[in-house]
Formats: sequence, structure tokens, C-alpha cells
Amino acid sequence: MKHLLVLDAGTTSTRAMLFARDGSCSATHAADIPQHYPRPGWVEQDADDLWQLTERVARAAIADAGGAERIAAIGIANQRETICFWSRRTGRPLAPAIVWQDRRTAAICRDLREAGEESGVQARTGLLLDPYFSGTKIGWALEHWPQLRAAGDDLAIGTVESWLVWKLTGGAHVTDAANASRTLLMGLGSGQWDDGLVELFGAPRAALPTIVDNAGELAETTLFGGRIAITGLAGDQQAATIGQGCLSRGEAKATFGTGAFVLANAGSAPPTSRHRLLGTVLTQIGGRRSYAIEGSIFVAGSLIQWLRDGLGLIARADESEALARSVDDNAGVYLVPALAGIGAPWWEPGARAAITGLSFASGRAHIVRAALEAMAHQCHDLKTAFAADGADWARLRIDGGMVANDWMAQDLADMLAIAVDRPHFTETTALGAAMLAGLGCGWFATLDDAVAAMRGPVESFTPAADPAHRAARLAGWQRAVEGVLASAR
Repeated sequence: MKHLLVLDAGTTSTRAMLFARDGSCSATHAADIPQHYPRPGWVEQDADDLWQLTERVARAAIADAGGAERIAAIGIANQRETICFWSRRTGRPLAPAIVWQDRRTAAICRDLREAGEESGVQARTGLLLDPYFSGTKIGWALEHWPQLRAAGDDLAIGTVESWLVWKLTGGAHVTDAANASRTLLMGLGSGQWDDGLVELFGAPRAALPTIVDNAGELAETTLFGGRIAITGLAGDQQAATIGQGCLSRGEAKATFGTGAFVLANAGSAPPTSRHRLLGTVLTQIGGRRSYAIEGSIFVAGSLIQWLRDGLGLIARADESEALARSVDDNAGVYLVPALAGIGAPWWEPGARAAITGLSFASGRAHIVRAALEAMAHQCHDLKTAFAADGADWARLRIDGGMVANDWMAQDLADMLAIAVDRPHFTETTALGAAMLAGLGCGWFATLDDAVAAMRGPVESFTPAADPAHRAARLAGWQRAVEGVLASAR
């Protein structure tokens, strides 16, 4: 039996996973990715770490499969917006990779907004002017790192999947349309690099990769002892949307990983948001694009990590559920997790986290519970914005490491007042990459066929909260958020 090999290069870890045609996963190998914080608000990684750790887990998974000849194809999912810089000649990084969480370009974004550029940028890209996206990172790097300017035609620039494909193939320089749509440099309607945007952000056009489909014969590697085609590429959130089977307009998913990201299928026309949401490519297959509306929450699982590693309030992430259950309510405590600014629908990079409502009656459990409650509160803010854009959710499909927490899954249903579906296999980012790779290598005729064959059963959580309690909690959250925003302005 042959397998699909998925390389899931996330923000804090990279994994290699083996999938069968029925969506079952037979092996997983993972490695943590070191993070570097050279200044407050700056987040960097070593692109060599990204590659070497991914290669290591890939080799382990291929060995489990029985060798390269047992791999039908490779699919890649990746942390989006993180940007890498390397030499075409040596294949070595020329500078640190600037991670999507990095906020160093906040002043650049502010200046561009004040110059009246945001409306035009949004019209062309579906995105807003925020340090989150790759374009301002590229411009900053070219201005501040002279070795990049000195590289000239030797310079290559790409997001993480582009870097991994280069290393796997020894020089293929491509990016898929879904990842390209997160750079601020691609026209959402054209699917091509936009000359005006490239100039606006100071990105060297010759250093950018070729934009390709999300599925098909995209590249190939012989690095593992035989020829293996690379037939699926997608940013992690698009991959998770596919893995959740959100192929019809209006179907929505939320992934709770390092950050949390809600995507709703928007159909075949580029979407326009009037309420600070994003338009993005969901898939491009055979040159035809489908789109999604997205709301981005910058801090989710990383908040629990911070409670553990930064504050020492918990020893293990899974303690959070028991602590949340140990108290009847939050006792008036709210945690606004703006540890890396605050994302949609507020988009305030200068915001700072706050814990409000503390008293002598407050304990460790209340703070931890408030951290978990912040996931539902932030999602409710997004649901309100989606509804105002005419794209309300009838139900929400959830995934990611945090949703193993039953208490949090139920809290989402209670605060959103809709059913929440959690798949038994929650690694839907990797599953979506496998579906794309399966389509691209000919295992399936359509993406619908891939979803039908590979997506497994789900568990549903239905709303059970008292409406008055729900309204009181959301009002308290609104006051806490307004305080954080006021302090940032």
C-alpha cells in the first residue's frame, strides 16, 4: 500500500505524517521549531532549522512507510505569512525568517494607512495593512539588512512552503496561490503578482516565486532515494478548511493552534469585507480559484503556553480544562490576550494584553478559565463581523490542538449560540494537505471525492447556556476589550 506523505510545517513544530486513501494516519513524527525574540514584538526563526527539522521528520516517516517507493506523493501545509530569504546559488538563508506574529512593521503599516493606501490595498488583495502579512516584512528586510540588497539576482524570497520546495527539489522556486494571497503582493482576482503592490512594498519582483495551483504535478524531489512528486501545497488555514470539508459557500471552520483562524467558504468570486475581515484564496485548481472570508486571532494556544512557561500558572496545557471546571464562573475576571497585538476585527498592533476584574477572591483557576473563555469571546467578535458582512455561520467546525478540551468546545457552542462540530481526527490541517496531494497525484478525480473518502466522523456540541448568563459574559468581555483598545490609541 502506498501512502501520502504530509509535511505540516507549523509555527512551533514541524511534522511528517503518513495518510492512506481512507484518511487514516499511520505514522507521525514531530520536532519543535526554535523561536527567537531579538526585541519586543519581533519574532524570528532560522530557516535552516525549518528545513533541517522538516527533513529529519520526513526521513523518519518515509522509513516507516518502507522507503520512497512507498510514497505516492507529498503534500505540504505551512505557517502562512512567515517570510524566508535565501541564496539561489548556495540554497542557504541570507537572513532570519520573519514570523507571521512579528510586529516590527507596525509603523510602516500606520504610515501607509495615514497616506490613504489601505482601501486600494484591500480592493486588490482582500487584506488590510497590518504587520501580520508578508509584504511589509519584505520591504523592511530589504531596507535594514544590507546583505539582501547586496545579493542582487542571487536573492530568493518566499513563504515557508516555497522554501521547503526549494530545498526538496534543489531549486524549484514556486508558491501556491493560497499562500501567495497572504503576502499583500498578489491580486486576489488575477492570481498573479501585482506590479503596483510589488513597488509599494519594495519587494524585488525577480526574487519572488512563480505562483502555481494548490494541487497537481507541482514539483518533484529525489532527495529520499527515489522520485516523489509534490502534488499538494497550501497554507495551514486553507488546508484545515479543506480538511474540514468546507467546500460549499457559507461552510465555516475555526482552527485553534498557536493562533486561531476562522475561514468561511465564499465561493468563486473574490469577497469584499466592510467589517475588517479578510478575503483570501481558498484553492486554485486547474487555474480556477475559490475564495474564503477570514478572521484572524493572533493568540490562542500560545496563550496557554504563556500561562505555563511565562507565568507558571499551570505545569501542563491539559491542566487548563480541570482548572476551568473547578470554579463556577470567571468571578468577573477577563483576559484579553493581546500578547502580539490584537487581530480581527480590531486590527490594533499596539494593543497589549490585560487581565481585568481581579479581586482578593480571584485565584489561579479564574485566570486560567478566563484564558479559555477568551477563545469563545474572540470568536463571538468574529461571528458578529461575519454576520455584518452577510456571511454568518449556521454552525462551526473546529480543530487544532486546543479543541481536545471538551470544556472549551462546549463554551464555544454556548457563547456562539450555534452547534460546534469537532472531528474525531482533529489534525485537519495535515488531512487537508493530504486531500490536495491525493487529488494532485490522481488518487481522486475531484476535491469533493477526496473529502468524501478521507474525512472521518464528527462530534457535535450544542448550546446549553442560560441566555442571561451569556449576555452578561459577552458584555463584560466587551468592556475589557474596549479598555485594551483605548490604552493602545
